[in-house]
Amino acid sequence: MNRQNEIIRLLNIAYPLIQAPMLGVTSSEMVAAVSNGGGLGSLPLGGLNPDACATLIARTKSLTTRTFAVNLFAHDVPEEDHTVIEAMQDFLYRICQENGFEYKKISAGDMKLYTYEEQIEVIIREQVPVVSFTFGVLKDDVIRELQSRRVVLIGTCTSVREARLLEEKGIDIVCAQGIEAGGHRASFLYKDEIPQIGTFSLVPQVCDSLKKPVIAAGGIFDGRTINAAIALGAAGVQVGSAFINSVESLAAKSHKDATLRRSDTGTVLTRAYSGRWARGIKNAFIENVDNSGLTIPAYPYQNALTAELRKAAKEKDEEKFISLWCGQSGAKGQHRASSEILAEMIADAEKVKNLICHKQ
Repeated sequence: MNRQNEIIRLLNIAYPLIQAPMLGVTSSEMVAAVSNGGGLGSLPLGGLNPDACATLIARTKSLTTRTFAVNLFAHDVPEEDHTVIEAMQDFLYRICQENGFEYKKISAGDMKLYTYEEQIEVIIREQVPVVSFTFGVLKDDVIRELQSRRVVLIGTCTSVREARLLEEKGIDIVCAQGIEAGGHRASFLYKDEIPQIGTFSLVPQVCDSLKKPVIAAGGIFDGRTINAAIALGAAGVQVGSAFINSVESLAAKSHKDATLRRSDTGTVLTRAYSGRWARGIKNAFIENVDNSGLTIPAYPYQNALTAELRKAAKEKDEEKFISLWCGQSGAKGQHRASSEILAEMIADAEKVKNLICHKQ
């Protein structure tokens, strides 16, 4: 079977284009706009409590009757190091005091760290048809439960080794995330170093190793890059940074502006905000953490420690402390409706070369 036709059939969409789930940027309105336009909108739920998940799913359902996905964080919670956490909290308290932000210290035991297993009941109850995940692999019983309900599963990898494991687990579609991609790295089989393989090197290697359809993610923003990914074997593409400046984006104005004005070398990989490697625009907060000499607590502890600071910075639109997630092609974004961005990419892809398959 043609893999593009297969992905269109599996996801019940018109075009093999997926909007990347970007927590803090993606809104229900963005998800609905992409799904209504024939792509697959993706609603990020990673780390949220079940009630918040239910509210977001219901909001999205009120805006579209088309298929959309929810995205989960499939990570384990490591044993905390109290000494490391306390040292980081002291550091965060000092820089917040110096910059006019409030910071309330919390003990590791008081952190409420929601996992995907607490979200599954809501997803089943709401009959979500597609679940994507990153940071790891869903547990076997969760995979069986979701697939018994005909939920399509999309797992994310950053190497051939991770891709093979996802296929072995029976995951329906594999998303190959290149190093160009903005936001968090999906890597999960590597502790000390993460794979740093570019999209257009990773995709053909993953495609050659799997029987399952593959989605290309990272550095994709127009017809040229869409068709390049498909020519290398991808059944579809996932696009994120192109939507940061969309009308429906939840990104702060300074985040949007920074994305558009940055250069091709303007992004870095950092663990400063969450404890997991992620790509974003370097700012004062990243520099402060990098220069502190401190050990950064592992995810999700660092993510919890910086949560209030990130929230306050976004409310004040303070670029120095916002997590400015952005991919290497982020400057190609436009301040337009998500539906227009999607339609232009599809039209451009068909103009460049007619490789986009329409649903029959």
